[in-house]
Amino acid sequence: MGKLDQIKIVSFDAEGTLVTTDFSYSIWYEAIPEKYAERYGVDFATAKSIIEEEYKKVGDQRLEWYDVRYWFNRFGLGSPEPVMAGYRHKVSYYPEVKSVLAELGQRYILIVASGSMREFLCHLLEGIEPYFSRVFSSLSDYRRLKTPEFYQEICRAMGVSPEQIVHVGDNREFDFVFPQKVGMHAFHLDRSGGSDGSLTSLVELKPMLVDL
Repeated sequence: MGKLDQIKIVSFDAEGTLVTTDFSYSIWYEAIPEKYAERYGVDFATAKSIIEEEYKKVGDQRLEWYDVRYWFNRFGLGSPEPVMAGYRHKVSYYPEVKSVLAELGQRYILIVASGSMREFLCHLLEGIEPYFSRVFSSLSDYRRLKTPEFYQEICRAMGVSPEQIVHVGDNREFDFVFPQKVGMHAFHLDRSGGSDGSLTSLVELKPMLVDL
């Protein structure tokens, strides 16, 4: 591998990497239970308990677990769009994100490679989307989790070899192990600082790019 100029694309996970989980948490654990409580005439605590039990029955290895439309339909709650729009104030970016994107965007093509559905991404990325050339959702675009095949699809769509992409994200398997399996460069982001060898902030990414 050569030096800096051979990396063409820097790819970012969304939630936990660029955007805090506040918005999504509010949808899953506040908005949906509130709508359920209103729809079925139970108190919020009861609704929340019922909803969480239903989440567990499906489990996070099935695509339905991530599909907000599936849950709104399952519970008879109508359309998720107005509910999600009402929680947009919960969207929050990590402090360094905009400055890092502005700086890296001068040299690289920036993309998002997320496991979140587009129903979430349209809200989550609203304040930073102009920085990105493309936004990929594994669930909405390919109906799969962030598998190695997802990253291969991104390479094909962007017309580059895996070695020309750097991906960074907060899930060790989905954002570090899997992109590396297809030949991408990858960095794990652990904002808690608890993982040896991981980035603790996106500020640390640029110096790492120089060494590739």
